Amino acid sequence: MVMSGSEERVVFVHDRPGDEALATGGTIARLRSDGAPVVVLFGAMLPGESDAARAGLAELGVTEWQTLPAASAGREDALRRALAEARATAVAIGSTDEGLRESATRAAEAMGVPVFLARRVTQGAGARLVAIDVSDMLERKRGALAAYPDRWTVTDGAAELPDGSLLAVTGTEAFLRNEPDAREVRGIPPSRGARLAAAAIALLLGAAFALLGTIAHQGVFVLGPVTIPIGLILALLAVSALLVGLRLVFGDRMVVFSCAIGMLGTIFLLSLRSTGGSVLVPAGLPGTLWSIVPALVATFVLAWPHLPAKR
Repeated sequence: MVMSGSEERVVFVHDRPGDEALATGGTIARLRSDGAPVVVLFGAMLPGESDAARAGLAELGVTEWQTLPAASAGREDALRRALAEARATAVAIGSTDEGLRESATRAAEAMGVPVFLARRVTQGAGARLVAIDVSDMLERKRGALAAYPDRWTVTDGAAELPDGSLLAVTGTEAFLRNEPDAREVRGIPPSRGARLAAAAIALLLGAAFALLGTIAHQGVFVLGPVTIPIGLILALLAVSALLVGLRLVFGDRMVVFSCAIGMLGTIFLLSLRSTGGSVLVPAGLPGTLWSIVPALVATFVLAWPHLPAKR
């Protein structure tokens, strides 16, 4: 959420009207002053709050807002539709309700939209927060807070709750970038059983590619005086693409290792002389390369460090 004017299209998710003003009012006002479209979504709205919500959001310059369905299934669908309609570039979540927060996060990740969790600076000890200076928007933030007199009384530096406790209203609003689980980003099956199933499938794929490659690797294409080992080239490209593709898609060395075992084991078995005396991998440069290169590629793919998660 780089605050680059109208290039940003941010959707804010809060539990109920008033929360948006207290937790993210300055950021909303700053985005709107830069011409950036903003949509505010509420998890619930009490009877009689719609007028206050309309007035508070008007202070921040927001005209697009809605209340989400109460049911979790319908809520997530509504979140996805809202993100798609807004063509959101970021989602800022100020909700303290775990269900709403998780629904919004899942919807954002499904749409490929980064998620920022609203945090007070005091809540971010040890965390790398994105701090946004909203000091020039404090008047608008206080005006939005004043639209909710049933929730608090606004003073210069705080919002006083009915029980007498104070919530500071400062010129800085902070957000914590929510990083998805790297395993989910890379597509690694989360359960042990699923990982074992993926490894078993990879073993069979490795064996199948090795079998086809062994059959094809001696094929050549003669072009005048030049003999091109087209079979070996295609076989090596196929096994290399399989190993690299599994690592990129799953990000799990166990799956790649299982594929390599199936592949190299099959090549080794097929290179042995049969009882009838036939050899599928005859001595010579093509046979030597077919026996060595897949092992080198597998070693390289397995040794490659984990790729960073998509941001």
